[in-house]
Amino acid sequence: MRPDRPAGGNYADVMADTPPGGGFSPPSPPASSGPPAPPAVAEPPAPAAPGRFPAADPGASMATGADPGAAEPRSGGRATRIRRLGWRRGLVLAAVILVIAGCAVAMLLTLGESLGAQALLIGIAAAIVPVPVLVACFLWLDRYEPEPVRYLVLCFGWGAAVATYASLQVNDLAAKAFASAGLPEALVAVLVAPVIEETSKAAFPILLLIFRRREWSGIVDGIVYCGLSAVGFAMVENILYLGGHGYAAGAQQYGPATGAQYLFATFIVRILFSGFAHPLFTSMTGVGLGLAARAADRRVRILAPIAGLLVAMMMHGTWNLVPSLAVALKQNLILLYGYLSVMVPIFFGMVGLAIWLRSWEGRLTERTLTDYVRSGWLTPPEVAALGSLGRRHAARQWARRVAGEAGRRAMRDYQFSATKLALLRDGLRRGLDTRPAEIARSTEEERELLVRIAGLRSVFVGRDPQVPAAIWDGSRYHVTFPDGVRRTLEPPDEPVVPIPVVLTPPPGHGRPGW
Repeated sequence: MRPDRPAGGNYADVMADTPPGGGFSPPSPPASSGPPAPPAVAEPPAPAAPGRFPAADPGASMATGADPGAAEPRSGGRATRIRRLGWRRGLVLAAVILVIAGCAVAMLLTLGESLGAQALLIGIAAAIVPVPVLVACFLWLDRYEPEPVRYLVLCFGWGAAVATYASLQVNDLAAKAFASAGLPEALVAVLVAPVIEETSKAAFPILLLIFRRREWSGIVDGIVYCGLSAVGFAMVENILYLGGHGYAAGAQQYGPATGAQYLFATFIVRILFSGFAHPLFTSMTGVGLGLAARAADRRVRILAPIAGLLVAMMMHGTWNLVPSLAVALKQNLILLYGYLSVMVPIFFGMVGLAIWLRSWEGRLTERTLTDYVRSGWLTPPEVAALGSLGRRHAARQWARRVAGEAGRRAMRDYQFSATKLALLRDGLRRGLDTRPAEIARSTEEERELLVRIAGLRSVFVGRDPQVPAAIWDGSRYHVTFPDGVRRTLEPPDEPVVPIPVVLTPPPGHGRPGW
């Protein structure tokens, strides 16, 4: 299998699948299988016996409206623990929402008192303009394994409300302290603002990492969480600059027309030229948090976030130092030199890193899920189809063609679940879970994902009349040719059909091996 090759132009049209069944009995599960323990990771469980999965008939699942990917019911004791944990998480979530709402109201009152109602509304309207573009960029990075929407919204709200209010208070106190000490106010922007702003923006992603580490799949998640927090922070800060230093400053001196000119000039500088600044700085903290999330070494888990936060502070301080020097030395070219020689290269370097990291999740999925191919849970073609977003899109188009909109949704959920499974397996290999309870939880989650994947496959497997019947036994294909003879074929080096075939081995083969 060559997972790094791009799919051809007719990739979706040649997707093969076969009707479920084929006259063969599925393998029985092993008598016992212990939970995986690092560093020696247990092999994936054997495909389960009949009745363990949801109905294999796709028509039945769609007719009844049941979720084809629903996992098995949990035991009573575990369900009780999950309900208790759900109450605790609900209380914590409510507390976070209250904190965000309180800071948002306080920040709105502060800005309204400082700017006035008209300037505040104009600032809000102008500051919102770049937000959809920036948010869309971060969501685009997170397409392989999207994060829970509630956490993304909370990160944005935290940056827009809590981080801005805390930073405003600390910066005001620092400005008064510096003034009483006879120090220039510009030092606040260079020495104090980077520390409090980067710390406050990263606070909620850090809490997510501490309490919800299983939601983190790596550096991309860190960039997304921290980036959205920074986008929220930048939006509120831009309200102050666009409404106050832009429109209000011009309107008070020369009238609304001048205010509009000032607003436009400020928009060009703050949004078009430096709109990426806050997300860029805080993404450095995200890189550190992402490294910590996928590291088994305790030292890395502690030092990587600290290093990322320090880099973010230094970049932020350097960014604020450049205009301070330009004003102090009366050399505006310093702004241009600093912008082109420092910030632009770092920006494009970070963009390139983020794109490479996004494709890494696809490559990781291909490398890791081969364990389940050898165990008979997946086939080589469908694993190859998970390796790039282009292949995933082709698979969804095929699923829509053979099973309608329900097939497309099932393929989408199947792809997300397969990515989660790959990340879970990779975490077991890395030794991220060391406690017996964590290992048992990962093992249970692995089985639930496999059950869900098997149910989702049933929606689109066996619905394409253009392909021959074929069965995968974990090492070979058993294809029924037009003459009615079933022949055994070795898998090709490069799969050419990216969707599942039936996973039932022929009699006598036993459990698929490695």
